[in-house]
Amino acid sequence: MRKVELLSPAKDKQTAFSAINAGCDALYIGASNFGARKKVPNSLADIKEIVDYAHKFYVKVHVTINTILTDFEIKEACKLIKDLYDIGVDAIIVQDMGIFKFAMEGKIPPIPLHASTQCDNRTLEKALFFANLGATRVILARELSLEKIKEICENLSAKNTEVETFIHGALCVSYSGQCYLSHHIGGRSANRGECAQACRKKYTLIDNEGNIIAKDKYLLSLKDFNASKYLKTLIDAGVKSFKVEGRLKDENYVKNVIAFYRKEIDKFASKTSSGTVFSDFEPDVKKSFNRGFTDYFLDGRKHCYNFETPKSLGEYLGKIKKVGKDYFELDKKIPLNPQDGLFFKTFGCLVNRFEGNKIYPNKMDGIVAGLDVFRNFDAKFEKQLANSNIKRRIGVSFEFKDGILTVVDEDGNSVTTGVLQGEVPNNPDKMRENLVNSLNKTGESDFYVKNVTVQGDLPFLPISKINEVRRNLLDKLMKERLKNYKREVQRPLKYVDFPTKNLDYRANIHNNEAKLFYENCGCKVCQMSAESGAVADELMRTKHCLKFAFNMCKSPKKLFLVDEKGEKFPLEFDCKNCEMVIKNSNF
Repeated sequence: MRKVELLSPAKDKQTAFSAINAGCDALYIGASNFGARKKVPNSLADIKEIVDYAHKFYVKVHVTINTILTDFEIKEACKLIKDLYDIGVDAIIVQDMGIFKFAMEGKIPPIPLHASTQCDNRTLEKALFFANLGATRVILARELSLEKIKEICENLSAKNTEVETFIHGALCVSYSGQCYLSHHIGGRSANRGECAQACRKKYTLIDNEGNIIAKDKYLLSLKDFNASKYLKTLIDAGVKSFKVEGRLKDENYVKNVIAFYRKEIDKFASKTSSGTVFSDFEPDVKKSFNRGFTDYFLDGRKHCYNFETPKSLGEYLGKIKKVGKDYFELDKKIPLNPQDGLFFKTFGCLVNRFEGNKIYPNKMDGIVAGLDVFRNFDAKFEKQLANSNIKRRIGVSFEFKDGILTVVDEDGNSVTTGVLQGEVPNNPDKMRENLVNSLNKTGESDFYVKNVTVQGDLPFLPISKINEVRRNLLDKLMKERLKNYKREVQRPLKYVDFPTKNLDYRANIHNNEAKLFYENCGCKVCQMSAESGAVADELMRTKHCLKFAFNMCKSPKKLFLVDEKGEKFPLEFDCKNCEMVIKNSNF
């Protein structure tokens, strides 16, 4: 079986620990600054704790420095990268090309650099550019088909460059790195980690004659990504890392989703980390935050949106068949819990109590027969997640032979004791039983015992002595594991031709180092970034098409989006590439 990586988000230290315990092979987290999720920074001290815990299980830690940087910030970012390298971080996720330039000049340590999805990696040419440049990994755009992903994997494999794809979580409606709508509306740049989520707001769609096609709907809000049924196909295609979105999600969400994908991936591939997950709950992604699921464009164009709400739908329960004075009945019996959250696509309620099919909510406003009912908060399941004792442990085997006790872990690390001596036991069989039983008791340690073998005669050893030997031996084994942990090194980088020769604001060049980088790659920089002052005529380019959504593909009418403040955005349609462009109203 191929080895593939399950990559988890983590907003903070505790979420990172839960992700590791739930079975991730690597995690990605923001540092004190320069991450695309500015709301969730983490100190070096916390990241150091995460690294130390992760490396016990051979789990990697990636840090996001995936915003575009000013001339001052890029120097600060390089200092931060040095600090992250010193505490053992395994890779840096990068958007700003100035960091690649500094890496070539030896101004940062040889830590692997991953080309962020914010680099707009949606073509084979772009992926090959980063591979030829020497990037360790390319993180692909979410919009790609299975065929395109396979093509990129085949080409990058020959270049010894890994491919990472998203498999779960929220979807950016725009090609990543190509959204300027938030910055245009309120000065909060997605490329600077401050996205205001303009795509989750209400809009009205009108034509050039003023006819309203859709009024006050969430026209840019997509469902959440779920590629779980395509895991084997993606593994066979050559994907190295499967990424779960969610650096703003809570600990319960991460615990549940990572545990789910651990089980699913294990059906088709081997993990890249160590240990076995011991869980006391059955993961179910339908029970965690989701806006309804889509596999997006993996297998053809489909309806991937929910115009009614950007909120969590959760799991579908059924339809309301009858409404009473202070209750309603579902069309089927569903076990519920007090304080479950129910959702009806545009509004919700809490369950006070239930009797059979009858549900007594905390409010009846808007509840009528025929409504679809979803549960977007399962109180019992959330409590189970919060109280879960999910634990990850490394399998070890003990062997006693010729007076020496050896312990070997599942990765082949081993340590031994000195010769164990003592009097001949009165009852050798009982002594053997005591030894086996005591060695099997690893308590709350990071190890579990797979088997114990005893060859030859045992000396008499008090149980307290056996326990002491076991603890010391396992402590030595963990130190041996960490000593043998191998960090990857960034291979040499070199300038290569960039596939586009004339670059405007869409290249997101925000500092002079990035400008020089592109010039060294044979480009003419015609504009700096929109965040530097260039006016963006395209505010968003997306595979989500409103003409397609409203069955207007052949309509010659011009369409416009109008936001809640009345600003009117012209829409353009590139039907050859099945793309929609939201234009700046000033153009």
